[in-house]
Amino acid sequence: MKKTARYQTLKKALGMSQQEIVDEVKKSNLKGRGGACFPTGMKWSFLAKNDKPKYLICNGDESEPGSFKDREIFEKNPHQFIEGVLISSYALGVKDAYVYIRGEYWRWIEMMEVALADAYKKGYVGKNVFGSDFSVKIHIHRGAGAYICGEESSMMNSLEGKRAYPRVKPPFPAVIGVWGCPTIINNIETLANIPEIIKNGGEWFSKIGAPAHPGTLLFGVSGHVNKPGVYELETGIPLMDVIDKVCGGVKNGKQIKMVIPGGSSMPPLTREECLTMKMDNESLKAIGSAIGTAGVIVMDEDTDLLKVLKRITKFYYHESCGQCTPCREGCGWMLRVLDRIDRGEGRQEDLDLLISVAENIEGNTICALGDAAAWPVKWTIRKFRDEIAKKIPAHAVTLPILNKVHGVRDYKGYSTLTDNNENAKVEAMMGKVQEELHDESVRYSG
Repeated sequence: MKKTARYQTLKKALGMSQQEIVDEVKKSNLKGRGGACFPTGMKWSFLAKNDKPKYLICNGDESEPGSFKDREIFEKNPHQFIEGVLISSYALGVKDAYVYIRGEYWRWIEMMEVALADAYKKGYVGKNVFGSDFSVKIHIHRGAGAYICGEESSMMNSLEGKRAYPRVKPPFPAVIGVWGCPTIINNIETLANIPEIIKNGGEWFSKIGAPAHPGTLLFGVSGHVNKPGVYELETGIPLMDVIDKVCGGVKNGKQIKMVIPGGSSMPPLTREECLTMKMDNESLKAIGSAIGTAGVIVMDEDTDLLKVLKRITKFYYHESCGQCTPCREGCGWMLRVLDRIDRGEGRQEDLDLLISVAENIEGNTICALGDAAAWPVKWTIRKFRDEIAKKIPAHAVTLPILNKVHGVRDYKGYSTLTDNNENAKVEAMMGKVQEELHDESVRYSG
C-alpha cells in the first residue's frame, strides 16, 4: 500500500456525490479482506435509507491464528486507513465510525490513537472537514479479548456493552445493526484500499491481479519458511512463488507437507495442491478451500499434523462462546478424541467419528466459528488420513457401536447383550410395565 499525499484523495471525494463513490467501489470489485470476500460496494448498497443514524465499524479484531496483516497497517500506514474511513463515512452518510481493535494489540492501539489525534489536530477528522458540510467522529475501541468478537454481530454486541454473542440473521447489520441502526462493518485492509480506488478509479483497481478477485492482498506468511512476514502481492500469484521467490523457500531445503492458505480455519492444502495453486479466492474455492485472511501457514515434511490439529482444535474449543450446542459440545468432543489418539489410545473408527462430529457442527451454528472449528479437522483427516492413522496402535481394540440409548426399553435388542436368564428377567419386567401402562390408560379414560 503505497503512501500517498495525506488526505488529498479525501478532498477529491468530498467533491463527488455519495453515489458516485459507491459506484466507483462497485466498479472496482473490491472484495472484503476480512475472510468472507463479499463485494464491498454491494454491501454498501444494502445500507438502509431511513432517518436513523448510520454507523461504520472497522473490524480490527484480527484474532485468527496465522493472521497478522492489520497490525502492519496500524503501524506502517495508519493515515491511509483513516482516510479510507473518512471517505467511506462520507459516502455512507456516517457521523460516527468505530475502529474495533483486539485488546491484545495494546501497542497498535496506542499507535492508532497517536495517528488519529494527529488527524484531528490537522482538521481532517471532526467538524466541517476541508470546509465542507461533512463532519464525522472516529472512535477507537479496545476489543474484549475474545476471538468471537471478530464476528460482526458479536462485535456490535461488544460495542453496546453486552456479552459478545452472535446475533441471528436476518436482520442484517446494514438494516438493523449497532444500537438498532443501519451499520456497515468492513475490515481494516478493505478500508485502506478505498483511497487508492477513489484516486485512480474503480476500473484501474479491477485490472490488478485476478479478474474475479482483484487488487493486492497483504499476505501474512508464517511457519517453516526462511523469510516469514507480511507481503503486499497481487491476487492470483502462484502459491509457490510466494513461498520460494518471496519468502526464500522452505527452511533447510525440506519439502512442503501441508499449507493452510488463509488463517487456521481454512481447509488445508496438500503439497500436490500447492504446486499449482494460485492465491485468489476463486482458485482456492475450486478445490474446497478459501483465501480467508491470506494468512499462509507453511508446514514442512517433519511436521506432526496430529499435534497441529490438536492445537488448532484446542483454540476453537477455548474460544467458542457457548451459545450454540453443536459448537459448544462438538469442539470439546473433537479435542478429546484427538487427545485420545495422541496418547496412543485411539481406534481406527475415531477418524470417521471426528469427521462425523465436524460435519454435524458445520452449517449448524449461528455464526461461522463452528465452521472454522470443523474445517481443519474434517479436511486434514480426509487429506492426510494415512498419516494420522499411523498414530493409532495396530493392536487397538475395535468397539462395536450398538446405537442403543434405552437398552432396557428396547428389550428385544437388549437380549443380544445378555444370557437367557437375563432375557427372561427383562421380558418379565417389560410385561409388567406394559400392564401398568394399560391400567393407567384405563383409569384416565374412565
